[in-house]
Amino acid sequence: MTRTKIWTAVCAMIFLAGIWGSIFVLRTPVSNTVEIAQEGTVLYRLNLSQIQETQTLRITGHGGSNIVLIENGQIRISHADCPDQTCVKMGWMKTKTLPIVCLPHRLVIRYTEEPGVNVDGATR
Repeated sequence: MTRTKIWTAVCAMIFLAGIWGSIFVLRTPVSNTVEIAQEGTVLYRLNLSQIQETQTLRITGHGGSNIVLIENGQIRISHADCPDQTCVKMGWMKTKTLPIVCLPHRLVIRYTEEPGVNVDGATR
């Protein structure tokens, strides 16, 4: 084999691995249960599929507040009084692997397994 063919094969494998990795990371969550936690303490555990009307939650702590919006089976931070507004700019939470985080207020919104589902400690 020539060097060109070898490099083409290596690049193709890297490209395919990147596509597979992107699909794996950006897949939609299996569970509709989310946890809203502040400093490791779970404040709310919600099943988004069971919430029919629009809800807002005001979460205060660490010198500021966040307003969490739940609408149409989705969740996001609609307002925060932190200086960088990163949590607001993240928009609706779409993937299981990327939580919404507000570092100044130490707030995390993430998908979690539904209660009663047996999860192996190694997969958590």
